[in-house]
Amino acid sequence: MHTKSETDDRTTTTIVIADDHAVVRSGLKLLLDAEADFEVVAEAGDADSAVRYVLGHKPSVAMLDLNMPGASTLEAIPKIHEISPSTKVVILTMQDDPAFAREAMQAGAHGYVLKEAADEELVEAVRLAARGDTYLNPRLGAKLAAQSDSTGANSLLTPREREVLGLIALGHTNSEVAKQLFLSVRTVESHRAHIQQKLELGTRAELVRFALDNGLIDP
Repeated sequence: MHTKSETDDRTTTTIVIADDHAVVRSGLKLLLDAEADFEVVAEAGDADSAVRYVLGHKPSVAMLDLNMPGASTLEAIPKIHEISPSTKVVILTMQDDPAFAREAMQAGAHGYVLKEAADEELVEAVRLAARGDTYLNPRLGAKLAAQSDSTGANSLLTPREREVLGLIALGHTNSEVAKQLFLSVRTVESHRAHIQQKLELGTRAELVRFALDNGLIDP
């Protein structure tokens, strides 16, 4: 948790919460509002309401439960991106099947957090998403890596590039990747540029999807 004095110079991260259980929404609001630079601006009980609140508030982050009555949450993700391109989506769910995580990230989600691991993990996911980075529950990342076939990626990327891409896909910044791999930030930036050129992918979201599809997630 951050005190007000530590966050006076921060931009407030506005959040719309969507969950069909009122008690869950209340708990999430308490958790997130405890962060001095977070502000929950609306609460929704289904995906359609979430989309309407996003249109009205244009929040930094929309936090959606994966399974709610009515319209599909997965179908709501691209709608949210269309009506508010700056809004990032974080999925909070009990679904620990990696197939759901893959589908959510491919739909455009920037975060996938399990309800059993909320609290600090959720706060981290929201922070990363708000600045355009991604967060995937590490246990699900490991499962995805075990299930995926990386043959295509192996023919395109060097071993070091696969390491860099795997860490980027888990939401690490260039400086964090540099520390973990004992490289300079400039070297990591160079690797990332080469990766994007080879794969013809421009955004972090596209890199994450490629990493998920090709088993490059490093748990």
